Formats: sequence, C-alpha cells, structure tokens
Amino acid sequence: MLAGASLAGAAPAGAAPAGKRIAPGVTYRQFDVTAAAGRTHAHLLTVDLGNPHVRVDLLYPGAVAARATVSRMADSAGAVAGVNGDFFNITETQHPGVEATGASVGPAITDGQELKAAVPNGQRFGPALPPGTNTQDVFGVGTDRRARLDRLSLAGSVATPEGKFPLKGLNQYALPENSVGAFTAPWGSASRMRAVCGTDAQRSAPCSTDTYEVKVRGGRVVSASDTPGSGSIPAGTTVLVGREEGARRLRKLSVGDAVSVTHRLVAASSGVPYAFAIGGFPVLEGGKKLSGLDTGTSAVRTVVGFKGGGRQLLVLALDGAAEYRTGMTVAEEAATMRALGASDAFNLDGGGSTELVTRDGGASAVTVRNHPSTGAERPVANGIGVFSAG
Repeated sequence: MLAGASLAGAAPAGAAPAGKRIAPGVTYRQFDVTAAAGRTHAHLLTVDLGNPHVRVDLLYPGAVAARATVSRMADSAGAVAGVNGDFFNITETQHPGVEATGASVGPAITDGQELKAAVPNGQRFGPALPPGTNTQDVFGVGTDRRARLDRLSLAGSVATPEGKFPLKGLNQYALPENSVGAFTAPWGSASRMRAVCGTDAQRSAPCSTDTYEVKVRGGRVVSASDTPGSGSIPAGTTVLVGREEGARRLRKLSVGDAVSVTHRLVAASSGVPYAFAIGGFPVLEGGKKLSGLDTGTSAVRTVVGFKGGGRQLLVLALDGAAEYRTGMTVAEEAATMRALGASDAFNLDGGGSTELVTRDGGASAVTVRNHPSTGAERPVANGIGVFSAG
C-alpha cells in the first residue's frame, strides 16, 4: 500500500502550479510522478474560474448516445482545452444483436440544460466504486462559477388517464427494473433497446422480453410498440420506454390519450443550479481521501479537482506512452491531487480513454498533449471543455 505519490517537479501543496499560458486564466504543464508501479508522467491544466473570461462546460458529440474523440469535440465547440469525461456504454458482448449506445454512465448537464440521468449502479462500466458512492455522483460548476462535488438524482413523473407514476429514467442506456424511462431529442438516433437489458445488479443479465414503448407529442400518445425503437426523436416529442411493471403501465395507454411527462435533476447538497455537470466518482473530499480507494490496480488515469473554495480547477491526465503506461492506483491519484493542493477530486474514465488537449494561441485546432495508451484517440461519450473569451 502507498500512502502517497512523489511528484517530481510538481508545485508544493497549496501553490498555484506554474506552466504555459493557454489563455487568460488557463495554464498547462507536465511533470513526472513516482508511483508504486514506477514512474508515470502527468499533464495538468489549471483553470481559474474567478477569471471572467474563462468557463467550463460539457463536451459531447451533439447526442447523448454517440461518441467522438476529445480533439474533435473540443474543436467543434471552440474550446481552448479539454479532457475526456465519464465512463460509458462501450461494448455489448453479453447481449447479441444489441448495439452499444456510447452513452455515459452518470448524469450530464450542459449550458444549464439537463441531458441525462444516471443508470443503476449494477449497469455501470468502469472500476468498482468506492464504498458510499454511486452512479449519481457528479463533478459540476454552478451558475455561481464555483466547482463542487454533488449527487444528482432524477425526479420525474408520468401523468396518464389511469393515474400518475414515477419516471425512473432520462436518456440513459439502462433503465431500472419494472420502470418507465423517457427519451428526448438529445438522446440521438441510437436504438433504445439497450435500455431494457440487464438488471439493477447485473449488467450482463439478459434483455427483458416484457417491454413497451409509446411516443408522446403535444401531450398526446401518437403511437405505440411492443419493442423499443430507434431513430432521431423530434423536438417536442417524448418516447416512453417501459420494462416489466413499467411496460404493463404503458400498455394501458391508447393513441390519443393525454399524457404529461415531467423530469428534473435534483442536487443532493447544492442550492445553486448547475451550469455544467459530469459523472464519475469522488476520490478526495475536504482534503481527505475516501475510504476504500483501490490501492492495488495501477492504470492510466484522468481526474479533475478543485481548490480555493471551487474557484480553481486542476485537470490531470496521465500519459499512456509505453514507458509510463503503468500509471497509478486510484488511491495514488487522490494523493497526487492532494499534493497539488486540491481539496476535492473526482475520478473520470481512464485507460485508453484518457486524453488531454490544448489549443495554442492563433492555432485553428487543438493538440493532443498526452499519448493515448492505445496508440490512437478513442471516441468517448463526453468530456470537460475549457473556453476562453479572452
């Protein structure tokens, strides 16, 4: 077990890391980290949210159920820097004939708009969660321009002529058993079949055979089907997908019935609306590492943290070049962020997904700063973009 990690050339704890200026309030630097498995190399963005010219937001391909490289998403959005984000539905080998959606595990908010909610814990991709954490955990920045760790749960309902029942999903690749979930235009055109596969405890469990789908437009049911469909969803249309008891509830509806669907993401601890939020899991809170962090598995990692009451972001991505690929454990990741002065830190997808990009002044495109461990950029579900008006 390792109590901490040694940062070769890193700034002392509490100090603002020096580095190359990317934009007003945004700097980039590199340094080595000595971990238990060997030497690794880190790429660090420091972002001053107190600078009025700087903001962060979600990078995503324009649809929840889609994937793109970080460089492509950053260039499309005009970001000056970016890093990969949440774990995602990368494969579906256990469900023959069902395509992976590419959608992320946790909640997502962009520009103050709620894109999606979290899948059940047993349906997630990625390493084991630390005790006490779940798929609803997020890193976000509020409308007050302060970064926070929080938890976003879905609150929603479906009102029908037969009565009202809870909505348990929003644009997510896996729905809880016996539930109804909503899919809206941001989902994209991918098949909704994956939403009824697996169980709350086991991602690889078979797909449900008791399913039903209805489309609602203008507050009325306009069509119905026994199986989830695919194709883009027009603005103003909501597709309701039900499994087991949820399917039985939807079967009571007929074309023309009045249906009202409401949904919102509710924060567990912040009364400030989120301008941006992304899923993952916390590793450092209030300057203390979470208990039960993995101390045995070293890998290439991506992590975001903050200091100064949420006014300064630290975005760190490890290098995946052969000489550095051993990486670090999750516990070492937390120790590294604490050594850099972070009070709180949040683990994002790693391994072949880890990628950090920056755009030099005057350049028309970003440059990939780390070496992806697979030798090429991996298309991912989303990321964190840094934007500058300066």
